[in-house]
Amino acid sequence: MGQDLISDPEAVAALERADALHTALTHIVLEGGDLAAIAEAVGDALGCGVVFTSTDGRERAAHLDEAQREALAGHDLVDPSGRLRVERIDSEGTAVGGGEALVRRVVAAGVDLARLVALRLDGTIHSSDVHALERAAIVAALLVTRVEAITAVENKYRGDFLRDVFLGRAGEDDYVAEHAQAFGWHLDRPVMVVVAVLDPDAIAALAPGPNERRAWQDRFANAWRQVCATVDESIASVAFSREVVTLVPVDPDAGLADGHVAVDRIVQAVRGDRGGGRISFSAGVSRIATDLSELPEAFRQAQRSVEIGRRVHGTGSVTRFDQLGLHRLLALVPDGAELTAFASDVLGPLAERTPEAADLRETLQVLLDTNFNVAEAARAQFFHYNTMRYRVGKLQRLLGPVATDPHLRLDVAVALRALEIVG
Repeated sequence: MGQDLISDPEAVAALERADALHTALTHIVLEGGDLAAIAEAVGDALGCGVVFTSTDGRERAAHLDEAQREALAGHDLVDPSGRLRVERIDSEGTAVGGGEALVRRVVAAGVDLARLVALRLDGTIHSSDVHALERAAIVAALLVTRVEAITAVENKYRGDFLRDVFLGRAGEDDYVAEHAQAFGWHLDRPVMVVVAVLDPDAIAALAPGPNERRAWQDRFANAWRQVCATVDESIASVAFSREVVTLVPVDPDAGLADGHVAVDRIVQAVRGDRGGGRISFSAGVSRIATDLSELPEAFRQAQRSVEIGRRVHGTGSVTRFDQLGLHRLLALVPDGAELTAFASDVLGPLAERTPEAADLRETLQVLLDTNFNVAEAARAQFFHYNTMRYRVGKLQRLLGPVATDPHLRLDVAVALRALEIVG
């Protein structure tokens, strides 16, 4: 059998490739190389394309030519944001034209760190090459662990600094701007502050343990940093305990709409097609902060926006401070119980948490939106005209002359918004 192995040209060539790769990986480890160096070494030694991605498929380093990238895209393995759909690539091999792609997890101490994807366009990947890829994944895990340990310290330092900026205790503007430049940030320019938070309901549905929850938060923060770096490397993006804060630069001459477009582009890139184990998130967007002195208020605006937006619009919402309307004033009431009491006083039984009350509140909101035009409200809710007239009568028995009393109508409208705030 040993003689057969030696006489098999393909097996001999695979062993030679593995030996060359082992030598190359040893040099990379000793010389402190990075993932790009490992990808290049693996690709050159095995004669295939190699990509290292985050666990959800965001490219971290690659050794691919244009033909290989086009093949991946042509087989729907790349989403519109550029994310490699690693969840569609099998560990046993996935056909890509006349070739094959396969994926290996990069794991250290039980922690899922990254993905290694190999691609050969002119045939399948030899079993000996698969073993070489697994060896490369182990080396990559050591490197990623080392880099993430350093990055965690740097990110904490950056986060503490930006938190001090938001609290107004980071020092004079000149010092803040100079210190930010040491991080590669440009803070002294017009920006919109974006606060993004993983949706609690989405997390609760998955029932993660503490380590998994922390890994999700780290992955979320890394996604924001990576996407922002492709837009502008001087964008500040940091992770606080449960939120990611990003300062998106805007052109003051282009106006507010241009800033919203820039924010939406980044949010969409982070969100992608929600594959690869991504969790839904909500975001709040501030007004434009024209200089450093306005950053603390802009941060508060973004925080308020994401909190209210999630309550009013549900998970996955992007809420802008300028669009909060009345919710913005109601959110300033520090005591949620006071808002609940006001809603109960005005709405009575309609404030209850029952399906019937919720159904009537929906009809009431439609009537308010249509200025109590019964025919228009009936069409909006797909009711018969007489059914809507009956509902109007029932609402007026519960609330009073809401169709004709403008002051009562205002109270009712505010009470409905208050219920949205308190959840």
